[in-house]
Parts: sequence; structure tokens; C-alpha cells
Amino acid sequence: MWDELEFAFALIVSGLLIGLMYSLIALGFVLIYKATDAINFAQGEFVMLAGFMATTVLAAELSVWVAIGAAILGMIALSFALERAVLRPLLGRPAVAVIMATIGLANILRGLPPITVGAQTKALPLPIGDDPIFVWTAVIPPIQLVGTIVSIAFLAAFTVFFLKSRKGIALRAVADNQQVAMAMGINVERYFGIAWAMAGIVSALGGIIWGSMLGVDTQLALIGLKVFPVVILGGLDSILGAVVGGLIVGVVESLAAGYLDPYVGGGTKDFAPYVLMIIMLMFKPYGIFGTRRIERV
Repeated sequence: MWDELEFAFALIVSGLLIGLMYSLIALGFVLIYKATDAINFAQGEFVMLAGFMATTVLAAELSVWVAIGAAILGMIALSFALERAVLRPLLGRPAVAVIMATIGLANILRGLPPITVGAQTKALPLPIGDDPIFVWTAVIPPIQLVGTIVSIAFLAAFTVFFLKSRKGIALRAVADNQQVAMAMGINVERYFGIAWAMAGIVSALGGIIWGSMLGVDTQLALIGLKVFPVVILGGLDSILGAVVGGLIVGVVESLAAGYLDPYVGGGTKDFAPYVLMIIMLMFKPYGIFGTRRIERV
């Protein structure tokens, strides 16, 4: 009985830490959806490109801090450019047009690294050491602890931004109704750019953290699909939902890997979040904290 408790504790702690790092990536989905009312299916590719930017700077024998700064600034600039060139012309169009544009953009971005810097997996070492941290029976790699701290800090910062700052309130107004926001004097195009820039910052941080954990290659883009159940569970327009959804998905993945994989040969953690997502869509399609919308005809 005691051994089972220790095993479960280790799995839950690992799941919570991974879940918070999922939440950081999910925040990119939430930021874009809150501002533009559309889902950015290129979020995973943004994470991948940030990782490649950081490894490219490291390959030039510059410091890791320069690489991190370059990745953040590079993703802000790229997000601004893509919003201006690709997505701004779709302003006022149906949301499905923006969604299809981001799907096409995702495929284009995924093809860039192989033809520019190569498709081989690249290491992204961070100066945080390798000695694990022990919390009872849980073994915590330092990169997971750093990723968790960064995720909590930025999730809290963005929550305060949306609730307290004038720009955050304006972004919420743009998300509620673009035409009304325009009538009130809000520069919708400017706030679209701000939302995409914020998503670029989140992608840069996620790319650095996950790239350090897994290595940087084109497969890193799959983290976007991995995180999609998180935003569905929590609610597409809820920062709190991104946190709760990430914690749920992380714990479910960890428990599935620990308890079910030995019986079925592995792989249950890869589909367990999608089972949760389907169940949520069936019974509560707006997620745990998502805003329920009723359209009157």
C-alpha cells in the first residue's frame, strides 16, 4: 500500500510539472483566441522556430543568454510580420478563414528549418545543471523545475495584464466584438499585432524550455497538437483554464504511462488527453472555464 502511494506521488508530481509547461504553450492559443476569436494552428511551429533560432545563435558560439534574447526578439518580429502580411488582410472575415490561413502557415513554417539550417536534431543546453531534485519519491529534473517556474511567472503576469491593464482590457474588448471595439476608438489592428507578439514571446519561452528537454528538430512542432486538448479542456478564452487544463492533461498522461503502459505495451499517454478532449466536447464544448456563447437568429 505504501509503495503504491509513493509511486502515485511520483507520477502526480511529474504530471503537474509537465502540465504547467503545457499551460505555457496553451497560453499562446488563448492569447490569439481572446484577441482575434480564431485558433492559431501554427502555435507548435512557432515553438519549433524559436528553438531553431536559439540553437542557431548558440552555433555561432554566442552565450545562451544572447540565444534566449534573440529567440524572444526574433519571435516577436516574426509574429508582427506574419500578422501584418498574412492575417491582417483577413480582418473582418469569418473565423474559419483565419483558421485555414494558420493551418497553411503552419505547413510553410515547418518546411523552413530543413532548407535553411538542416533537419537534424540540435541540442539546446541551458546553464542549470543536471543533478535531479528529490521530493520524497519524485525525481525532478532541473529543466522541469525551471520550466515550471517560468510558466507560473508568465501565466500570472498575463493574468494581471488582461485583468488590470488598459491594453489588456482593450484586448478583451476586441475579442468580444471587433466592430464595437472599432466604434469605441480602439485600434483593432494594433491590438491584433500586440496579441500575436505576446504569443510570440510565449512560443519563444516554450521553444527554449521544450527544446532543452527534447532537442530541437521539426518534431518539436508537434507540441502544438499535444497542447490542443489542454485549451479545449480549460476553455479557449480562459488563462485560468489553460492552467487547469494543463495540470489535468499532465497528470492524466503521467498516470496513464505509469499504470496502463505496462499492460498494453506503451503509448497510452499519447492518446489519453484526446479521449478527455472528446468527452469534454460532448458534454461541455466550451471547456471548464470557457465563455458560453449563445447566438440568436
